[in-house]
Amino acid sequence: MAKQFLTADEVKVSITAGLKRPFSSWKEEVATYFDRLAPEWDARMVIDEAKINFILDAAAVTANAVVLDVACGTGVLFPYYLRRNVDHVIGVDISAEMARIAATKVDDPRLEVICGDIQMVPVQWRCDCVVIYNAFPHFEDPPQLIAGLTRWLKPEGRLTVAHGMGLEALRRHHVKSAKRVSCQMLPANEMAEVLAPWFEVDTKISDQEKYIVSGKLGQWVFRL
Repeated sequence: MAKQFLTADEVKVSITAGLKRPFSSWKEEVATYFDRLAPEWDARMVIDEAKINFILDAAAVTANAVVLDVACGTGVLFPYYLRRNVDHVIGVDISAEMARIAATKVDDPRLEVICGDIQMVPVQWRCDCVVIYNAFPHFEDPPQLIAGLTRWLKPEGRLTVAHGMGLEALRRHHVKSAKRVSCQMLPANEMAEVLAPWFEVDTKISDQEKYIVSGKLGQWVFRL
């Protein structure tokens, strides 16, 4: 597919032409919603570095890793990946405005930001880690999403679904303005069941401050 590039020095945004508007009505609404919020997103963000680092530890983001950040938003996690000396980060977001801001956040050639639907984007790299942070409820079909993400992972690569708030707080948040673009978040045990056909889930944490479900790609998984 043809690509256009918006460059901020060494950081690039790949706008995949074929992904621009074949979205379902759900995905269209998600993209529009986050386009609208993008300009003030960072100003409203509350950063808890200790919590982020705990999540990235659980996600096995370590030196030399290749990371896929699904629904990366404005690139909130980018500086934390780079501090861990990762080799490469691919951030994907369906919102063009979120992706545009993410591309200008950090000047580093290890970062690539793709604006598009992660379920349609061609695989760019085989990754050690796939991270879905503060985004999972905005995907309409979780099993389809998880199955597709296995394409990006190396053997025994790890997928992590995480939120920087507890389950009840997350649900209260999403019944407000985000209600039309959010599905109800699953309890950790049920999320583990969603991952189980493809992943060996070894981490389930759900308390008042955070939510993490993580596992390694199973050896039985066949990827095209």
